[in-house]
Parts: sequence; structure tokens; C-alpha cells
Amino acid sequence: MNTVKKLRLSVLDQTPVGEDHTPDQALRASVDLARAAEDLGYTRYWAAEHHDSPGFASSAPEILAGALLAHTSRMRIGTGGVLLPRYDPAKVAEVFGVLASLHPGRVDLGIGRAGGPARDFPQRLTQLRALLGEGGVVPHAPVPPQMWLLGAGRESARLAGLLGTEFAFGHFFSPTGGREAFEDYRAEFRTTTGGRAGGALAVRVVTADSAGRAEELAQSLLLWRARKDLGQDGPLPSYETTRRHRWTGAELERAKVHRTALVCGAPEQVHAALTALAATHGVDELIINTLTCDPADRQRSYELLAEAFGLPASRPQTPVGASRS
Repeated sequence: MNTVKKLRLSVLDQTPVGEDHTPDQALRASVDLARAAEDLGYTRYWAAEHHDSPGFASSAPEILAGALLAHTSRMRIGTGGVLLPRYDPAKVAEVFGVLASLHPGRVDLGIGRAGGPARDFPQRLTQLRALLGEGGVVPHAPVPPQMWLLGAGRESARLAGLLGTEFAFGHFFSPTGGREAFEDYRAEFRTTTGGRAGGALAVRVVTADSAGRAEELAQSLLLWRARKDLGQDGPLPSYETTRRHRWTGAELERAKVHRTALVCGAPEQVHAALTALAATHGVDELIINTLTCDPADRQRSYELLAEAFGLPASRPQTPVGASRS
């Protein structure tokens, strides 16, 4: 299979909780997946932040990031992202100053604007950036964390360009508008810094050993997302639960909406779709978000993607649930 030169893959992990699984099992599965992702050649691994959702276990991404840094050795680790309106910028800077001091050159600080009033978000972000710079917080890391602004619109893109930070567009939140957002980001970035902007596209993906199996996994994901929209938030259902489920009209309507933000199929189909998305948005990095009920299906999806894109695997992948001495 032909590979795409310079196209990097990374992981956005929302630490999904499947039915008949517990949050602590989901957190341990994230550690296992991070180990495997490093072995498979992924560039970075981000822990998301969610609150009051039975389907996600990652409510403290900075803590999870610290654990993942301790269980990996080369891959960049960070957040995708810390919801800055919830926190004092000084405290965020201190936490990531410690992480970056302990793991120099490996820490990403992804910032989101959800979680509270956003009217002073630009000021909070500017303050945080200053605190991470020379003369800022103690400890001052020899290699400061790389700051990313996460968003799904043009306002966040312009702000990232103005501040000269990296920018990741959430295609899985908004499958349209990404091209325009990146255009704004790059234009503002050039004007502000005179340099070349990068950027990454975050995409929700499900693949499996066959297109049929991928579709089964996708149906479970879409049922979970439709229910969430309709106020029935819960763990991700298994395929067996989904197969027995009698879909309502409202659920089918919501699933149809979310289908447009999902890349699903056999590895060669997903490879072609992701390659096209990267080219359309002018990015050389895709941050892959995969949600399944069973952690083994999630890890297998990332394994197949790594193989399809010819990622530079460094050692045999760590099986789900295995420990590394």
C-alpha cells in the first residue's frame, strides 16, 4: 500500500467507558493504549478533559498525562485539552512547568475554551503563555511545554495565529469550516510571527479488519452519540446491545448528523479518506480519536491505521492489559 510522505498520526484519547466496564478500567486501558501507540510510531498522545459524563473517565487530563509520561519514553504527551475557563492560569502553568521539567521536550499543553465563561479567554490564554515563558512560574522548565489552542471555528484559529501557538481543528466537532479556519490561522500567524504555521486536524475514526466489522463498531458509537444528544448519556454500548436496539426516529436523525464527522471502513478505505482530508486542510498531522466499547477494538483500530500509513514502529506493540517491566 502506498504511504503518504510526512503525514504524521497522533492520538486524542477521551478515555471511553464501555458498558460492563468501569472508569478505573478505562483509565488503565488508556495507559495500555499509550504504550502501544508509542511502539506503533504515533507522534503524540493527548488526554481529553470531560466532566459529569458516564461515557468518559478523563476528568483530570493533567494527571493522566503525568501517568502516561511515566509509562512512555519518546512520544510527546499532553492534553487535548485543559479547559482554561475552569482554572487559574497560574496553576495550569505550574502544573505543566513541573511536567515539562520532569520530561523535557515531550510535553504538549493543549488548551480548550469550553467549561465556563469565555469572554476573558484571550486574556487568560495570554497570561498563561507569559507564565510559561522566561521569568514566569517556578519551576521554569528548560524546554517549556508546546502550547496548542484547540477549536472548531475561525475565532480560535485567528487567536492561535495571533499568539503564535500551534492550532488543532476539531473536525469531529465540526466537519465543515476547517479549511477556512486554517486559512485564517496561517494568515494571522504569518503576519504576527513571520514564520510558517503548522496545525493538525483532529478526526474521529473507526477501522477494523473488515469494512463490516468497522460498521458494527460505528453503529455502537453512533447510538451512544445519538443518545447523548437526546439527554441519555451513558457508557458506550456494545455491538450486541446495539444490534438488539430498536432505533427511534430521533436517534436515527442524530446518528445521521454525526455520521458526517466519522471516517469509518476497512483500513484502505480509511487511509484514502484521511489522506484526502489532510490534503484538503493543508495539514501534515492527523490526531485520531477512536471510541469503542471494548478497549481491544480501539487498540486494533490504531494498529491497523499505523500499518496502513506505514508509521515507523519502534518495537512490537504492547497487548491490551499487558504490563511493561
